[in-house]
Amino acid sequence: MSANGSHAPRWRPSAELTALHLRARLNAAVRAYFAERAVTEVETPVLSVAGNTDPNIASFSLQFSGRTDGAPRTRWLRTSPEFALKRLLAAGFGDCYELGRVFRDGEAGGRHNPEFTMLEWYRVGWDQRRLIGETADLVRVALALVGRDARLREVAYRDLYRERLGLDPFSASDEALQAALGEVVIDPAGLNRDDWLDLLMTHRLQPGFARDELLAVRDYPASQCALARLRDDGDGWPVAERFELYLGPLELANGYHELADADEQGARFDRDRAVRERRGAAAPPRDEALLSALAAGFPSCAGVAMGMDRLLMAMLDTDRIGAVLAFDFTRA
Repeated sequence: MSANGSHAPRWRPSAELTALHLRARLNAAVRAYFAERAVTEVETPVLSVAGNTDPNIASFSLQFSGRTDGAPRTRWLRTSPEFALKRLLAAGFGDCYELGRVFRDGEAGGRHNPEFTMLEWYRVGWDQRRLIGETADLVRVALALVGRDARLREVAYRDLYRERLGLDPFSASDEALQAALGEVVIDPAGLNRDDWLDLLMTHRLQPGFARDELLAVRDYPASQCALARLRDDGDGWPVAERFELYLGPLELANGYHELADADEQGARFDRDRAVRERRGAAAPPRDEALLSALAAGFPSCAGVAMGMDRLLMAMLDTDRIGAVLAFDFTRA
């Protein structure tokens, strides 16, 4: 039986050794890619006094037992290096990236592991459209390691739903969104409009994405802005300057034309925390250091986070994250 077989001894890796060698080659290719483009690798803290307030992301926390000199003992494991990287940008560091481990509570299964590797980078003076091209280019560099390639296609979020589902995601009623799920049965309790839109993406749209096509979905509803800027789409609808990149059904990356307004960012943090409190979920403190950095003068830039494990899964055409990890959650 193979090393990752279900009956293999627990001490054995969950991935084949060839997959682990491929991961090393991929990491080297990423570093070479950015070195050629003068994008500098940095390392930022894994533990922070602030956590991710996004209502759909759960953070791990721990209690520090040593001397804190008045600082909070509760520390949060990062769900991405985003806030620290933005502080570097505000300080004038310039184009940078980090390749490292991040952590998310409650996410374990076929496609998820509580700790995983994220690549995140920022380009000063760029917008989301320009960053889409570079993100797709890097994915194609990765695919070349396994003798594959993929064409890039861009589509606006609104157009995708119109073309594939025959409904306008901005104006359709909540009932119409639910009906578009067809035979997919979901308990509606506690779900809001964005939840129904997300369910349509994961259950009706993603499964039909072409395997060898890189699909960049951009200009999301304003309600899904996260940390992106907003603009008018030309028809009177505000949209978030955000994109997600898919290879086949796998989501690989999430990017933004970054919000630079400290007051607006603080308001979004507060809205997130209110949602979490209503749900009875832990509400991590706002990252005041990030807000201060934005207020000090944040450069116009675009940034993107890419899941390296998801990319490896796509490269090896597997839907099991354990197949690309040395030791998955069950063997850690």
